[in-house]
Amino acid sequence: MTITLTASTRHITGDIALAGSKSISNRALIIRALCDKPFPIHRLADARDTQLLDALLQSTGDIRDAGHAGTTFRFLTAYLAFQPGVQTLTGSERMQQRPIGLLVDALRQLGAQIDYLGKEGYPPLRIGEARYDDAPARLSIAADTSSQFISALLMIAPTLPQGLELTLEGNLVSRPYILMTLRLMEYFGVQHTWKDRVIRVAPQSYVPRPFTVEADWSAASYYYAIAALSDSCDLHLEGLFANSVQGDSVIKDIMLDLGVGTTFTETGIRLQKLEIPTIDVLDWDFLDCPDIAQTLAVVCGATDRPGYFTGLETLHIKETDRVAALQAELSRIGVIFTKLPPALAPNPNRDYYLVDGSLLDLSTTPLFHTYEDHRMAMAFAPLALLAPIRIADPGVVEKSYPGFWQDLERIGFETVRLSDL
Repeated sequence: MTITLTASTRHITGDIALAGSKSISNRALIIRALCDKPFPIHRLADARDTQLLDALLQSTGDIRDAGHAGTTFRFLTAYLAFQPGVQTLTGSERMQQRPIGLLVDALRQLGAQIDYLGKEGYPPLRIGEARYDDAPARLSIAADTSSQFISALLMIAPTLPQGLELTLEGNLVSRPYILMTLRLMEYFGVQHTWKDRVIRVAPQSYVPRPFTVEADWSAASYYYAIAALSDSCDLHLEGLFANSVQGDSVIKDIMLDLGVGTTFTETGIRLQKLEIPTIDVLDWDFLDCPDIAQTLAVVCGATDRPGYFTGLETLHIKETDRVAALQAELSRIGVIFTKLPPALAPNPNRDYYLVDGSLLDLSTTPLFHTYEDHRMAMAFAPLALLAPIRIADPGVVEKSYPGFWQDLERIGFETVRLSDL
């Protein structure tokens, strides 16, 4: 299945009601499951991953399949480790290639009984009932791996008999996602301390209370890209907060430099195309916001604005190797996305990638592959403002934003699926 995407106008106006954040929704669901009483979650994300997590948390079966959903698998691993009974947690073929060993090792130190049913360090898992005898309340974990491992441990921490003292070792990646977790825990009554590299959570109870999920800033990034590639834009996105817990909200600051202005309203934000971008070269560290790196790589390539990207370490272990996927798909239109040798990097001690769109060519209606990665589909979609494009496996957006194509149609894009011809 492919989709052909064109834009009937480069003057973009309209209103989009963004769905709730998948990251926030998934954390709220785990916290609700850990509460002694349920509570309402308003504007829960309609993302496939979130709906799957909700269903698996309510499942009474002894085999739970997380499919492609990495966050779902990691959060469930920690949650199920301290629930009664014996569970098998599995996933798709790609999920069984994504490492889980660091989280399993940490949970085992806390008393979890987890066995690998296949390759050591990878799903699927057999999760038995935890044994708390002599289980330490202190453990260390590498901070340069997925922040979801750390968030999974933090959310179960207050339910452990001794709480948890968690030491983060090495270079901390995706810090805003850990802060998001801690701020949500605070909303539900759980206190913590974070001093230097150590986070302490005492044993305590979550307090159930109604919760409203903020809209997804990662999803908003695609509309910022549309605004950047438009001739003019006056677009309202509903559901976003000025004081956001999401690291990807930094997109508003990056895009201001690239010629897109943001105004907060009573219900969300207003995007407008500015006349003159303030920078000619984008130099950004995506360590705290890796999910918007694909969006910015496409924008830089499409506007022939060189980009120096660093902090991309975690992109290699996402739904696909996103660095390799970007290199392959941008090359289809003449855009270079290449790792720089240290001598040419802005900082020789960091890995940097250069985006160079000087040879951009959209003359052949390119077909972009998505690698079972929702963000690949959505990051490349704004290119349709410049010329017709095709995107393979458009249904992949269901992972985080099922209504994406329909929302694009509301603001002047036209979509034709292969089966419609």
